[in-house]
Amino acid sequence: MTKFSDLKLDPKVLKAIEEAGYESPTPIQAGAIPPALDGRDVLGIAQTGTGKTASFTLPMITLLSKGRARARMPRSLVLCPTRELAAQVAENFDTYTKHLKLTKALLIGGVSFKEQDALIDRGVDVLIATPGRLLDHFERGKLLLTGVQIMVVDEADRMLDMGFIPDIERIFSLTPFTRQTLFFSATMAPEIERITNTFLSNPERIEIARQATTSETITQGVVKFKASRKDREGSEKRNLLRALIDGEGDKLKNAIIFCNRKSDVDIVAKSLKKYGYDASPIHGDLDQSQRMKTLDQFRDGSLRFLIASDVAARGLDIPAVSHVFNFDVPGHAEDYVHRIGRTGRAGREGTAITICAPRDEKAFDAVEALVQKEIPQLENPLKDAKPAPRKAKDEAEAEETGKPRSTRKDSRQKETAKTSRTDEGATERAPRQDSRKEPRRDEDSSRSRRGGGRKRDDNVVGMGDHMPSFIALSFDERRAS
Repeated sequence: MTKFSDLKLDPKVLKAIEEAGYESPTPIQAGAIPPALDGRDVLGIAQTGTGKTASFTLPMITLLSKGRARARMPRSLVLCPTRELAAQVAENFDTYTKHLKLTKALLIGGVSFKEQDALIDRGVDVLIATPGRLLDHFERGKLLLTGVQIMVVDEADRMLDMGFIPDIERIFSLTPFTRQTLFFSATMAPEIERITNTFLSNPERIEIARQATTSETITQGVVKFKASRKDREGSEKRNLLRALIDGEGDKLKNAIIFCNRKSDVDIVAKSLKKYGYDASPIHGDLDQSQRMKTLDQFRDGSLRFLIASDVAARGLDIPAVSHVFNFDVPGHAEDYVHRIGRTGRAGREGTAITICAPRDEKAFDAVEALVQKEIPQLENPLKDAKPAPRKAKDEAEAEETGKPRSTRKDSRQKETAKTSRTDEGATERAPRQDSRKEPRRDEDSSRSRRGGGRKRDDNVVGMGDHMPSFIALSFDERRAS
């Protein structure tokens, strides 16, 4: 078996690896590190959770251990699709450069430009950035990329999904053509293939597993779900999620729950908190400091449930995740692979459960076609449960989502407001009719006809004008007649 000591890494890097508790490289590391150390371009294709980050950080540190950076001219560049992944790569560099005097800068959104400018001005050996923030600094004249010796593109397929490919092509054009390029992706879409053919020179291709495979250590399952009514789908789906969580019992240590929409991330997190589950949301609209705080809490075990959009699906190193729940079937089949890849890492066992509504059937068929296996169908734990009364359902929905529940009275009021609009489209309501209107001329005669010719007693009140006259008679009068 290959060991890190066999890979010609810098002795100080090997010491840091040993202190981190690693001895043997993963297949992608064993395949990518030797050609990278030889200065060749590398194209690495491997599923998430296989150790791609160390595949480029370790050879980069070794190659950069000699030399010195100049102001505003970084010696190497690492591009990442998300802030969280960029921050994680920065942590990897901190771990493996502890015995070397290499400098780094992290350029991501949500952090002051002034602080980042100060780091760049001093000169950095390693620049880790998201594409948008990197180009912001370049356009402000604070950064030059002509000194880049090594360029890394991490999670390239995610870059494609997020629309970063034009930015990546522009950044490539700003770097020297003599640079060394290390390119890593979980899948190889045609657009990514085109970029590698354009910007990589005779790369060493390392493909560890077939494209878009799932780990054999992950137990997968799907629960087919159909709401009793369309307007109850959200609350019933959240009920099912809680039942699935409870059904896993002690096997469930922690879990990431993925939703397709950011709004659903917030609603599911709020719902779980309401029912006593330790949960917090993470998605792209949250402040960067809040996102990092939530991730740190999940990593250190102080948070049990992380409710996430796909911003957390790629590349994040959270090794001990026991479960992944797909609250929604992802719109892109490849995202399923990356989502469930958050569990079952480093040889551990994991569980991935997906909730599939009727409208998700087509997307789920695409997932099974991609992974080339049939995902076992699990029994719905709420199959025999009786539906709650409408009022209780509406009140629970209002509490979970924070939206006031609509009532039939509200609907009637809205309908009245609609019908009272004028023909010309004016939005004013029609004036109220005066209830004290004059009786019609024929009212008295019609009452007389209904009452058999008798006039009702004026002292009898409360029965309305339609009351027959005989009801107003006393018993004695009725007997006499």
